[in-house]
Amino acid sequence: MAEKLKIIPLGGLNEIGKNMTAYEYGGEIIVVDCGMAFPGDDMYGIDCVIPDVSYLIKNKSRIRGLFITHGHEDHIGAIPYVLKQINMPIYCTRFTAGLIKLKLEEHQLVKSTKLITVEAGKSVRAGKFTVEFIHVNHSIADSVAFAIHTKMGTIVHTGDFKIDSTPIDGEVIDLARLGELGKEGVLCLCADSTNVERPGYTMSERKVGESFVKLFNKAEGKRIIIATFASNVHRVQQIINNAVTHGRKVAVSGRSMVNVISKGIELGYLKVPDGVLVDIDTISRYAPEKMVIVTTGSQGEPMSALTRMSANEHRNVTITPMDFIIISANPIPGNEKYVTKVVNDLMRLGAEVIYESMYEVHVSGHACQEEQKLLLSITKPKFFIPVHGEYKHLMKHRDTALSVGIPESNIIIADIGNVIETDGVDMKITGQVPAGKVLVDGLGVGDVGAIVLRDRKHLAQDGLIIAVATIDRASGDILAGPDVVSRGFVYVRESEELMTEAQKLLTETLQDC
Repeated sequence: MAEKLKIIPLGGLNEIGKNMTAYEYGGEIIVVDCGMAFPGDDMYGIDCVIPDVSYLIKNKSRIRGLFITHGHEDHIGAIPYVLKQINMPIYCTRFTAGLIKLKLEEHQLVKSTKLITVEAGKSVRAGKFTVEFIHVNHSIADSVAFAIHTKMGTIVHTGDFKIDSTPIDGEVIDLARLGELGKEGVLCLCADSTNVERPGYTMSERKVGESFVKLFNKAEGKRIIIATFASNVHRVQQIINNAVTHGRKVAVSGRSMVNVISKGIELGYLKVPDGVLVDIDTISRYAPEKMVIVTTGSQGEPMSALTRMSANEHRNVTITPMDFIIISANPIPGNEKYVTKVVNDLMRLGAEVIYESMYEVHVSGHACQEEQKLLLSITKPKFFIPVHGEYKHLMKHRDTALSVGIPESNIIIADIGNVIETDGVDMKITGQVPAGKVLVDGLGVGDVGAIVLRDRKHLAQDGLIIAVATIDRASGDILAGPDVVSRGFVYVRESEELMTEAQKLLTETLQDC
């Protein structure tokens, strides 16, 4: 029996978020990424969605490590929940490790977890796998792709990437190494499909910096508030540079933003001159036109700092016509209406609001078609599996691969839970392992399932009615009631007649019994 290499995606295919893939060879397993997804509108009360890892739990004695490409929630968000069930060493770059550590602290897992940092360019031996870290550009510092080397061949797993020839930290994607791998021979490429519908190239992060220069000049005499993704330290760096040029102080609002920025400064990814950062609680001491506030909430999240500002509920910030607000992010699909509401509310308070479509205040962290073609051309993979995206993204990515000459029979459009096997000659889907969504609700992981969600949906759509009566067991007489209690059904005060009739009907029915 020839040895087989198995690729098992457990999340991130036919969906956005909860990226996770298991690689299996010679009886050993490594896992790449461990992300969460945001709950859909129909998931009442759910905080986040994580992958179903029952297959990994069943095989935990064979797992040699968890490898993380970068520190975004859709790649690290499920780590604390999964670690409570499977303790495995985690390998990642320094900044990613800093972000993961924040999560481990929150869940009291620091002592029990082995967190190993690896620099881009280095390799790690994990059982029968050797995992090489390759630097890529993305909208967060310290992102890597992996070249997973086995006796069967090499798999390149890109993680999220784009090709930025003028990145803020000067660290260009390591195309040279990816090209060398292509010459040595790549058995399979698993590449990020998020932005594959867009033609051309993704703009450089520097574009945003250029827009900030113009906007800072335009906002002369006003207070500047910028909402962006907390994890994008390169963008935060550009905001700080512009603030310094204009002699402004910078305050930070929103828990994730405070955490990430302090980690970024501590690990040296953010350079902030002394005296520039001030505490959000002290901003009243400074002239508003000398302030920049960096905040979370670019996605219109209900509890975020920017949303609280727009509803006039923020402790330290009251929006006035003297505010110049920049939303430096694109709405994640599904969040458009939340973002629109926040923009409307801020404008009602008199502020000037700049959002993505008006100026180039956001660029994506994901590769467009031409970059995808370049990657395919230099890695020259024998087989290709598009990952990270909905079905339409995977299909579009297939077309891109066909256009650079990869034969259709060598492109695999998979789904989560598929077992994709290769013997080095052929590659096909040969089986299925359990995969899907596990819902996290407060402290409960997986205790809310389809039935509870269905009940929550019914309650949300139809309300409920409860009839209460006390009946003498011996004689069968009604001693008290019946009372009809309703929530979310009709407005009781205006429907007294209906309720009285219902009570009458109940009494009669009970007496007939």
